[in-house]
Amino acid sequence: MAAMTDTPRWISVTLSWSRLLPIARVALVSAFLIGGIQKLADFPAAVAEQADFGLEPAWLWAAAAIIGELGGSALVIIGRWAWLGAGGLGVLTVVSMLVANNFWAQRGHDRFTATNAFFEQLGVIAGLVLITVLSLRDQQRG
Repeated sequence: MAAMTDTPRWISVTLSWSRLLPIARVALVSAFLIGGIQKLADFPAAVAEQADFGLEPAWLWAAAAIIGELGGSALVIIGRWAWLGAGGLGVLTVVSMLVANNFWAQRGHDRFTATNAFFEQLGVIAGLVLITVLSLRDQQRG
């Protein structure tokens, strides 16, 4: 007897496509990849950005951001140690949320914008958790 599902067949077929998960992994970490590449290409600007957020020593925070963004993204994309890559990106995102999107300390339109960005980043963290769960399931299957 076939399992009952409320998912239309064409969606099930699409979600079963073997290339979908690798594409989704790249899409999930694309902002981190771009950010890491931009920081690496213009390290002085990356240092200035960290200093603007009050993170000192700014050069160390910039270097950590580059390593975290590029290294974490690579681990998520290849699916090896995805928990480490996603965890690092998640921590980086939490720091960003608290430093750059502190909506509770802002007013007016700035508060509106920061609130949206804060919760969008929370959604990215949830996506990182989900990709880690999928990676664990794949490993357990063998």
